[in-house]
Amino acid sequence: MIKKIRLIRGMHDYLPEELYFWEYTENILKKIFKNYGYNEIRLPILENTQLFKKSIGEVTDIIEKEMYTFLDRKKQSITLRPEATASCARAVLENNLLKNIHQRFWYFGPMFRYERPQKGRYRQFYQFGCEVYGLSDPSIDLELIILLYRCWKNLKINKKVFLEINSIGSIQSREKYKIDLITFLKSNINSLDVESKNRLYTNPLRILDSKNLNVQNLLKNAPSLLDYIDNNSKNHFQNLCFLIKEMKIPFVVNKNLIRGLDYYNSIVFEWKYKSKKLGLQNTICAGGRYDNLINILGGPSTPALGFAIGMERLIYVLKQNKKKINTNLINDVYIISNIQENKILCIKYAEKIRNFFNKLKIIQDFNLGSIKKKIIRAKKFQSKVIIIINKYTLINNVIEIRYFHTNKVKIVHIKKIIQILEKFFNKN
Repeated sequence: MIKKIRLIRGMHDYLPEELYFWEYTENILKKIFKNYGYNEIRLPILENTQLFKKSIGEVTDIIEKEMYTFLDRKKQSITLRPEATASCARAVLENNLLKNIHQRFWYFGPMFRYERPQKGRYRQFYQFGCEVYGLSDPSIDLELIILLYRCWKNLKINKKVFLEINSIGSIQSREKYKIDLITFLKSNINSLDVESKNRLYTNPLRILDSKNLNVQNLLKNAPSLLDYIDNNSKNHFQNLCFLIKEMKIPFVVNKNLIRGLDYYNSIVFEWKYKSKKLGLQNTICAGGRYDNLINILGGPSTPALGFAIGMERLIYVLKQNKKKINTNLINDVYIISNIQENKILCIKYAEKIRNFFNKLKIIQDFNLGSIKKKIIRAKKFQSKVIIIINKYTLINNVIEIRYFHTNKVKIVHIKKIIQILEKFFNKN
């Protein structure tokens, strides 16, 4: 017996029923990004490994244990992208887009991280994100917050998510904080879990993001990063908080909020799901500023910021909140025929209907079996209109139409079918 080849752990098949949720969500997000003047950019899945090591930081979970990295045939180290911010910055530099009038970009696509699969997150996962270059005023930070709030409102989950915001200051201002934080944590070493102990001398700021409840309780008495940040970051943060309040968008300041990537500075934020159903990994969107990233990659000093939405988690939230999206394989027109000797006539007729109604979903049934069986299949698709062509109708230049929701049956002249369909779909 041949052994079946199964899905790789951490990967996921996105089936047609599920993709109705995806299409619905993507369309809403794309309309909003277009409304705010953002332009789409498409980035390669494979990048030079050094791109991520240089930008994300060597001592991070992503670099140390989560990247899919391998040598190609020329022995060059390449990596499946674990995130898209570094890729976008590389593309902007490589294609001289900093000199262009375009400053705002959005992207959508798969990312790859070898981490433990969990609710709403796989090893191949999708992100919908944006990047903005060349703007330093807090107004653009506010625009990202407003844009996201509009997304949640349009998806009808704005009451189910909340915004956390913090400032992590400049790289220089964080160095003194690191020294004091390490001193505090060393004096409470017995309260740290194994992961936090391992991070103590390599990346102590990541301990602030620990999901361990004992560590979180300990951190309530730890030095606050907000007390150490530089004046520019402090002013930027205060101005942004004021602007968000003016827009009446609810938020909380989380002094322990950081991002797990080294290129972040100043403002960082996360939108989180209020329910515990996603567990401790309840962040559906995260972002902030990375004003040094372009410079790190060899470009001029350029302010930059952005965010990424975890699409699997967002879809999970929509489903949990019973967002009614049509997940059935609903169809508009279903064309049935049992004429074996002259099939091409029915195919031509189906194409004629598609020419007039190119936005409708039209299925032509090529299965074997009786008309009765084909009608049953059409009903499984919940087809709004069923068109039946057989020898009798063809001889008499007529077509049989059945309406799914009313069970009405009509026999109409073949020349009137377009007019009748047009009238029906304009009404419905």
